[in-house]
Amino acid sequence: MAGTTFRIGGDLRVGRLGFGAMHLPTEPEADRQNALAVARRAVELGVTLIDTAYMYGWGANEELLAEALHPYPDGLLVTTKVGVARPDGEWALDGRPEALRAQVDAALGRLRVDRVELLQLHRVDPRIPLADQIGALRDLRAAGKVGRIGLSEVSVAELEEARRITDIASVQNRYNLLDREHEPVLAACEKAGIAFLPWRPVAWGASGARAEIAAVAAEVDATPTQVALAWLLGHSPVILPIPGTAQVRHLEENVAAADLRLTAEQRDRLDWLPQQD
Repeated sequence: MAGTTFRIGGDLRVGRLGFGAMHLPTEPEADRQNALAVARRAVELGVTLIDTAYMYGWGANEELLAEALHPYPDGLLVTTKVGVARPDGEWALDGRPEALRAQVDAALGRLRVDRVELLQLHRVDPRIPLADQIGALRDLRAAGKVGRIGLSEVSVAELEEARRITDIASVQNRYNLLDREHEPVLAACEKAGIAFLPWRPVAWGASGARAEIAAVAAEVDATPTQVALAWLLGHSPVILPIPGTAQVRHLEENVAAADLRLTAEQRDRLDWLPQQD
């Protein structure tokens, strides 16, 4: 098993098993109170990386995390994403530099911070030159509003182009035990020491259905979800999974996966699992 921590951008130290806040509901009130409790419990359990985005409730998720956790404890990283908007009630990509600047300013207010330590471009807008999108984030970093810049759902070529413009600290692509489409991107991140934050780190409804995963889970007295997360942590030292949930018991189950050790033989069996179509 690789180390339990990682330095994003070479200096920002976080635990390698984070928490994705996307599934935390902000209404009705009873669900909101439960969501606040889940976020607080994550920090109590030692989680130091929490992922959110403007798109998650169009700012409501960021506000929820601020209500739950501000003032943020030392060592806690709350990372957010920009570049997706809702101009006419439907979500759309918006990588215009002025839109990115406006979204960052709004995120600073909702999160109650002066600087977003890790800001990720949620999606590359194909209508806008990538250089313009990354350049806007680079300028925000120069202005002191952003600490480090990350990308989401990018190809190797897009990552390489972005890195020619500025330093890239993280990449957030879909990736899990049964879906390794972005293995080349992961390899590029590993070579460059870039944090790789897999979203959908567990194949929903599928991990427990695969006999081999269930067999390994039984052998180590764990759940299939824990096995899938432990596999990710051991697969590459730059992987920082961010599993999400709206239930404390699932959160505790996920966090416990950081202590799960798989044998080389078990890992080999999982490595050869066929991928989802």
